[in-house]
Amino acid sequence: MTALGGKTVLITGAARGLGHLMALEAAGRGATLALWDVERAPLDLVVEGIAAEGGRAVAHTCDVGDRQSVHLAAGLVRRDVGPVDVLVNNAGVVTGRTLEHLTPEDIERTFRVNTFAHFWTVLEFLPSMVEHDSGHIVEISSAAGLTGAARLSDYAASKHAVVGFAESLRCELSETSPGVRTTLVCPSYIDTGMYEGAEIRARHLLPMLRQEEVAAEVIRAIELDRDRLFLPAAVHLLQPLLGLPPRVSDAVLKALGVPASMAHFVGREGHR
Repeated sequence: MTALGGKTVLITGAARGLGHLMALEAAGRGATLALWDVERAPLDLVVEGIAAEGGRAVAHTCDVGDRQSVHLAAGLVRRDVGPVDVLVNNAGVVTGRTLEHLTPEDIERTFRVNTFAHFWTVLEFLPSMVEHDSGHIVEISSAAGLTGAARLSDYAASKHAVVGFAESLRCELSETSPGVRTTLVCPSYIDTGMYEGAEIRARHLLPMLRQEEVAAEVIRAIELDRDRLFLPAAVHLLQPLLGLPPRVSDAVLKALGVPASMAHFVGREGHR
């Protein structure tokens, strides 16, 4: 079990949406929050809200896709609140365009924020966790990290990389520092506004997830030391599908409406 009371929890992409809600959940359990985002004004509002409820939080502006920005912000966190006990890599972006309409800058931004950021943050905070053989690292990936869909070539690829990173990190730590736990989170579409317009035909199996429920589930997964959290439960079906012949798996995914789920995507720029 990972009790959050008295622990320091760092959440990236915390100015709004899932990051904001996870911060509120953790603060309600007595954790001290270190909150990162590229947008300072909405981040300060989150800190003020937590303080109004008697909690403690600090905010730092950080571009998680920039290694130097992460290094500087990590130093400020250590100065302001000390070592980080729980790291939640939540920040993410999505462009939602077909490959031929993606610019090189779009692709690079997607991988900087969705993938490379996980490496930079973990490299900053893991050494202290290993030293004390205690800590928890949460990698927010996506159901798209287990399969693919039209208009998600850059996003799905970046999230597949997060799945590989999280699984490899878990294996390494189980050998060297078993007291440091990891949780891989793979949700389907969440109603944060980031996926506005996206829709799965089989709503009974893959509904649009409510962000409040996802935030609560992630915090519970940390407390229970769960290695993986797939939301909803039907996401567990995606990995086995890849073991089937493509014509079979493609037919199943098409019946669910997964490949065309981004056909009417509008979305918004910003973090999850």
